[in-house]
Amino acid sequence: MRRRLPGRLISTALLLACKAAVAVEPTDLRTDREAFTPSTFAVDPGRVLVEGSHVYIDNREGLPTNNYPELILRIGGWERLEWRLGFNYSVGSQGNVVTSVEAGELPIDGGSLYESNVLYGIKLETTEQDGWIPQSCFIMEATTPTFGQEFGTEPVATAVFGWEFPEKWRIDAALRYAYAESDVVWFSRWGPSVVARLPLTERWEVHAEYFGTFTQGLLDDVNRPFFSPGTHLVIGDNAELGWRFGWGLTRDAASFFTDAGLAFRY
Repeated sequence: MRRRLPGRLISTALLLACKAAVAVEPTDLRTDREAFTPSTFAVDPGRVLVEGSHVYIDNREGLPTNNYPELILRIGGWERLEWRLGFNYSVGSQGNVVTSVEAGELPIDGGSLYESNVLYGIKLETTEQDGWIPQSCFIMEATTPTFGQEFGTEPVATAVFGWEFPEKWRIDAALRYAYAESDVVWFSRWGPSVVARLPLTERWEVHAEYFGTFTQGLLDDVNRPFFSPGTHLVIGDNAELGWRFGWGLTRDAASFFTDAGLAFRY
């Protein structure tokens, strides 16, 4: 019996350590730039979350596109509501929206693109998860060009909902709608998406996502779906590094994109 005691103590200690590891609450800044699907949560009142990234899009035709700084300031207003202000600059070829800060989405014609836009709006949490009732939010924002070929303010509405499951993994989905103006006609752009998020440790998470943008009303509508894995690592309590990449699933979509970014919370 005495010889077995150390083994039992070690086994008990390992079991308790495993249970403690499972019980650890993941550290998550709940950023919107981590995936095409935004977070279902608003920033807490009195806090500011600053997000930015560099996006490289390898278009099948025309020049590659570079978007930066993909900047968005999320400012906690009061319970369940945040204010949003962003800025982005694009250079390369038009089309292939792959993040929540970009505007545009016109057919690629091989021409060059130099444009910038500002983003502004609000995000409102609408429900909390309760059984099958999801955690959800609604984002209403607009983008206004400050330079380039684009013209006219573009309203964008996004509904986001999701569920958290045992072991803290999540499934989130969103539907984004924009009403945009081309040089010929106004048209609709739909952006459905779904993402599965899995925490590997307290600070390290991976995800896999399907998303796409689909126009309605253009002379030649475009169909641009993507498959995109990604990951993020939380550093300290208020900083996050993230990376995502993806492949286009149709000829309209870019063959590949990569998005590396960071976020700071104040």
